[in-house]
Amino acid sequence: MEKNAVIVVTGAAGFIGSCLVGFLNGKGFNNLILVDDFSKITKAPNLKGKRFLEKIERTVFFEWLNEHKPQIDFIFHIGARTDTTEFNYAIHQELNVEYSQKIWNYCTIQNVPLVYASSAATYGAGELGYDDKHELAFSLKPLNPYGVSKNEFDKWVLHEACHPPFWAGLKFFNVYGPNEYHKGRMASVIWHSVNQIRDTGKVKLFRSHRPDFEDGQQLRDFVYVKDVVKICWWLMENQPASGIYNLGTGNARAFEDLVKASFQGLDKVPVIEFIDMPEDIRDKYQYFTEANMKKLRDAGYADPFYTLEEGVNDYVRNYLADGRYF
Repeated sequence: MEKNAVIVVTGAAGFIGSCLVGFLNGKGFNNLILVDDFSKITKAPNLKGKRFLEKIERTVFFEWLNEHKPQIDFIFHIGARTDTTEFNYAIHQELNVEYSQKIWNYCTIQNVPLVYASSAATYGAGELGYDDKHELAFSLKPLNPYGVSKNEFDKWVLHEACHPPFWAGLKFFNVYGPNEYHKGRMASVIWHSVNQIRDTGKVKLFRSHRPDFEDGQQLRDFVYVKDVVKICWWLMENQPASGIYNLGTGNARAFEDLVKASFQGLDKVPVIEFIDMPEDIRDKYQYFTEANMKKLRDAGYADPFYTLEEGVNDYVRNYLADGRYF
């Protein structure tokens, strides 16, 4: 992709979106059109110092496109309602399905390549595994409205006869890293852990409420945001076969390992206390996730991923320790 290419990033002020903007700037891409709800001032520091052409409010983006008719070379649709505790499905339907359909249709008509954010939440309890084969999408049973909405859009995409010249739906697993200060309850366990260590000297983790998992041994595929945005850029540059791709590390790790790495990043001895999981989320809680990364590897992505210890150490020491942004 030429460095003067015009690239749209939706969700640009959020966690992953703002890191992607910073990464693209670092690669020499400054002709960026940023789309988000910019009224949320807690997200404003995520974009400080970043270079771009325009900031467009999410609600008027399509009107802006119709009026200005810009020549767009690529769209990263990262924006979404990501709150897994929001149980009003209508909100997810509007933002995660209908808005995404408008993005898809625009890219199809205008011949613009597209990368969009799906989610590992589509896999539900993982009873069918974590394989990004397209046919699996039609059998999945997500555990919350957010996961349902992401899977509904994936299914819609797979049924569409018309599509952008290249497209990739990325099933993000447990992404962590800088620029999530604004997320509050929905921030990563690392962010919460560092705050708890500072406040109390210890970290509280949920007990296991299943006999086949020890306390703290619930397993997730934790992927560092620096790997996520690097893969987004790689897909733009290489445009392999279109399709839905898992985006994790392919290596599940325990929450206890994550917390111990957080303590290590602060040069402190781990102190962990186990507490009961709230009853309202016990039946919606994923005890194991692990991305099958064969499709992305077979497509040609060969770079190693940050290990959990490497990623957490970089995040804690270089960002959380002094409140820095990416």
